Amino acid sequence: MRIHVMSVFVDDQARALDFYTSKLGFTVKHDIPLGPHRWLTVVSPENPEGTELLLEPGEHPAVGPYKNALVADGIPAVSFQVDDLAAEHQRLRELGVRFTVEPMDAGTVRMAVLDDTCGNLVQLIEMKQGQ
Repeated sequence: MRIHVMSVFVDDQARALDFYTSKLGFTVKHDIPLGPHRWLTVVSPENPEGTELLLEPGEHPAVGPYKNALVADGIPAVSFQVDDLAAEHQRLRELGVRFTVEPMDAGTVRMAVLDDTCGNLVQLIEMKQGQ
């Protein structure tokens, strides 16, 4: 068994697509119109056949309270691994990305948290040497 698709609820698919591709660097895997929305997935360019992230419309009544509670408690909706957190943090800052948690040590990882502009917090982690 493998994870094929994971989703993150977004307030606006077009804005999410722009952020996740132009800022975070993911590439579009599927963009299929489905009525007023799209089946819109992105993947890491380092692993184009890997797990897809579905940028899912967050219109279900349960989504708003769920996302608001996560953000209020500082809980990321998704976590991405990077090779060099300091470099990624600097690159994203230069692109205007807002961080809610600056890079810090957290056990076996270094981590930071950013705002995806679509109602979610995103965690970036770098594995520490030897972990």
